[in-house]
Amino acid sequence: MTAPRLTPKRRRQLPAQRRWPGWALGLWRAGLLLAVLGLWQGGVALGVIDGFFWSSPSKIAASFAVYLTHGDALTDIGYTFRSTLIGFVLGTGIGSAIGLSFWWSPNYAAVAQPYLVAFESMPKLALAPLIILIFGLGIASKVAIAVALTVVVSCLTTFSGVRAIDQDGERLFYSLGASRWQVFQKYVMPGVLPWVISILRVNIGLALTGAVVGEFISAEHGLGRAILYAGETYDVALVWSGVLLLSALSFAMYIAVSWLERLLVKGVTHGVAV
Repeated sequence: MTAPRLTPKRRRQLPAQRRWPGWALGLWRAGLLLAVLGLWQGGVALGVIDGFFWSSPSKIAASFAVYLTHGDALTDIGYTFRSTLIGFVLGTGIGSAIGLSFWWSPNYAAVAQPYLVAFESMPKLALAPLIILIFGLGIASKVAIAVALTVVVSCLTTFSGVRAIDQDGERLFYSLGASRWQVFQKYVMPGVLPWVISILRVNIGLALTGAVVGEFISAEHGLGRAILYAGETYDVALVWSGVLLLSALSFAMYIAVSWLERLLVKGVTHGVAV
């Protein structure tokens, strides 16, 4: 009796997924947006959607045009952008510097870490009224709130990078006669830089949140102030206009930070290759 012949099983492969070209993706995105706007406008016209609370795309477009041409849109955008950018740069820079400083002394890091964790777990937006009282109604208070939201995140992320540094590499530098400052400058900082880069896109959103929250509480200008004023006067179309501008500003800054991140990553990779 002959043994049954075993046929080899076909090797399973990942299903082939054809990616759509860019123009097809653009058409689908535009079609989806137009469909949502059309359903929204039709729902308001038929009375299915309450036009008072939700407004309509036509009213929002008209309010948006007035806000851009006759309102303070450019001033508000510039005010929110400045406070966000300054808070982003200061928060990321200060937090990264503190995180890097923990490499110099484990005892200093062990003492400071619980306070950083406690501050990070604290709802910092609840401190916004106090920050407004201390720094006033100008742009300084909005920058302070943005810094409060970004500095600890940057610090803890950088500290994680410091702890991930290979100690064998440090020993190699010391064995070659390098000083402590040279090890920090030539080995620790380049090793931690990817961790700092990874937090940039998160911090730009946190900085924008802090700036807008500060404008909600009290401000002379800003998109947050415009949205709050529109809400208090029941101008829902203007609320949507402010939200659209805020989304556009957020998207533009996110793209800019993503470009900066790719540039820094390329520089780090080139430096390592060299």
